[in-house]
Amino acid sequence: MAKLPASISDLVAQFGPHLKSEPAGGWTTRGEPDRIVPTHCCFCGQQCGIQLKVKDEKIVGFEPWEEFPFNKGKLCPKGVKRYMQDEHPDRLLTPLIRTEANGFQPIDWDTALDRTAREIQRIQSAYGRDAFAVLTGASLTNEKAYLMGKFARVAVRTANIDYNGRLCMVSAGAASKKILGIDRSANPWSDIPKAKVILVAGANIAECAPITTDYLWQARENGAKLIVIDPRLTPIARTADLFIPVRSGGDIGVFYGMLHVMVQRGWINREFIAAHTTGWGAVEAIVERYTPEYAATVASVPASMIVRAAEMWGPADTSFLLHARGIEHHSKGVENCMAAINLVVATGRIGREGCGYAMITGQGNGQGAREQGQKCDQLPGARDIENPAHREYIAGVWGVDESTIPNTGLSAVPLLEAIHDGRIKGLLLLCFNPAVSLPDGDFVREALGRLEFFTVIDFFMSETARYADLVLPGSLMEEDEGTTTNVEGRVIHHRQVVQPPEGARQDWRIICALAQRLGAGDKFQYQSSRDIFEELRIASKGGVADYAGITWERIDREMGVCWPCPSLDHPGTPRLYEGWEFGHPDGKAHFQPADWRPAAEEPDADYPIVLTTGRVVSQYLSGTQTRRIGALVDQYPQPQCEIHPRLAESLGIVDGDFVRVESRRGAIVVRAQVVRTIRPDTVFIPYHWPLDRSANTCTIRAIDPVSKIPEFKICAVRVSRAPAPSGDIAALETAAGGIR
Repeated sequence: MAKLPASISDLVAQFGPHLKSEPAGGWTTRGEPDRIVPTHCCFCGQQCGIQLKVKDEKIVGFEPWEEFPFNKGKLCPKGVKRYMQDEHPDRLLTPLIRTEANGFQPIDWDTALDRTAREIQRIQSAYGRDAFAVLTGASLTNEKAYLMGKFARVAVRTANIDYNGRLCMVSAGAASKKILGIDRSANPWSDIPKAKVILVAGANIAECAPITTDYLWQARENGAKLIVIDPRLTPIARTADLFIPVRSGGDIGVFYGMLHVMVQRGWINREFIAAHTTGWGAVEAIVERYTPEYAATVASVPASMIVRAAEMWGPADTSFLLHARGIEHHSKGVENCMAAINLVVATGRIGREGCGYAMITGQGNGQGAREQGQKCDQLPGARDIENPAHREYIAGVWGVDESTIPNTGLSAVPLLEAIHDGRIKGLLLLCFNPAVSLPDGDFVREALGRLEFFTVIDFFMSETARYADLVLPGSLMEEDEGTTTNVEGRVIHHRQVVQPPEGARQDWRIICALAQRLGAGDKFQYQSSRDIFEELRIASKGGVADYAGITWERIDREMGVCWPCPSLDHPGTPRLYEGWEFGHPDGKAHFQPADWRPAAEEPDADYPIVLTTGRVVSQYLSGTQTRRIGALVDQYPQPQCEIHPRLAESLGIVDGDFVRVESRRGAIVVRAQVVRTIRPDTVFIPYHWPLDRSANTCTIRAIDPVSKIPEFKICAVRVSRAPAPSGDIAALETAAGGIR
């Protein structure tokens, strides 16, 4: 295997000279654009509307799209700069093959595709069909997500396909499905300003979903009270009426402590519970133990805060609960989310204007990508791959025998473990960067190095792609056409803005070409991404996530359509559960008992500090795109370790020092940022950087038993003052910018 950059100094030496280069064509184009194309941002689950300017078939800027109802022209820093990756000099423009002597070298497309198909067939012939796996992304269009699920099961015929949404929304989705019957936020964002009290749990809204902040401000202007639960005093928490600095992993203590007080004071809706729910008795029995005093020990906050939260939430006329990764990224993430939903359902404040519940989707198509069948346990329309009727229907759509569709495969983390121990020998990966984004990074990178054959499809050479045998240049969002589904469940249209550059290909065309070589070409005879969407509509029909009544023309006319939408004359469903009809066959919400339990790894004498991870406003996921945009890098050039002054003083650390953060799995060295906005027993490091700056070098591979989501939000570490890393850290800090 060719040598990989193992340190900051190696990275500077290899890439530093290129990081600030002008792209081909430059950014100095002047004059009126040739056209302005309304489309959507490629980042985060909000999927804000944006108009891209095109000059000489290059994207040269943007204009606000004020007519689009979700963001009404507003954009965050990433949205403003997103177009600047399009002409980046790092763009992959030819297939590359790894050579032992000279690293990656260009090859032609037919040779690359033929080699990939032969290796899939060789590995499956030698080791079995499931020895070859497929990993994909949640930022794909619905069309590509659908295609990848079909490709894995029809062309490759492997059970082992999963996606990086496994790191994002699956705990929230599983909890919502268990209690409410449907994996989707219950309300449109337009309901938020109508709520009288809003509870935000584990969601750094101002940095991770900035446009949602505007909806909270509208609510505040209407007199709403805001409660924020988080281990960090995030920007939105600084403006809250009540901020509860919960210990990471202790959120159930707050939810059930509140519910205990509400039961005692008569602030639950027993009439609603009796008529429209099941299972309340089991939940009430658990909640009875969560006195404010006991709940305070679980949450590690004063009991008075929990009582005050109940006094604000309990008697309100209307309310809205929002949560995100802070309560989801746990080995008990599903239980955390169920406790939050139990709190909502106990009031009966759901399914009507201004009353609701929503999970803030993180990735670009985090909602839609988990509905189209690329999860290891799912078929299109959010169907269950183990359900005989669901399997039979999809087999009919695909024109295959039901018995040929594989059963449930491995989710992302167990899949990498299977690679590590030799059960999986080959991998095809599309727009996923597990070398940076999966926990226990050294283990993951070691696993990737053990593959017999590995092909990556991407538009930049990610850290993961450096382990590949073949790298195929795919397409950016604006170089193809398709749909995504935003945080509200609104299906929207991404228009093609420009063609892929010469040498690159649209992702769906690459997959169809591979299917042809694998002998399944008759099942993949698409002439456009619209053809894929039309088949998706049929495949989703009758499923929970029913897109049958949604067309591209209708999306354009109505500025998006919310599923379920079973027919062309159906209006779509912006607000679920109106009339208190829930998604279960009996029409009721099903309370689910959930009790607190410790994290997989709690602090101890050797590793006494909690590490939690998350995003910063200028970066996105593993940073493959945003770390190439100079203005975004300038905003937050390097990862820093947020540490409370009290903890810093006890360790002899001052602001700007280098610190070594070490877990049982690995260690990184980053600069300390001494702040009063974090608990004294906790440190925070953002996860967007690779190699010896990767927070996921320290995180743990423990996963939730239901959702299989990793426990990114708590592991045990020790922190110490450290010398500057070997090599020229200053060079990287000044050279790490991308296109400006």
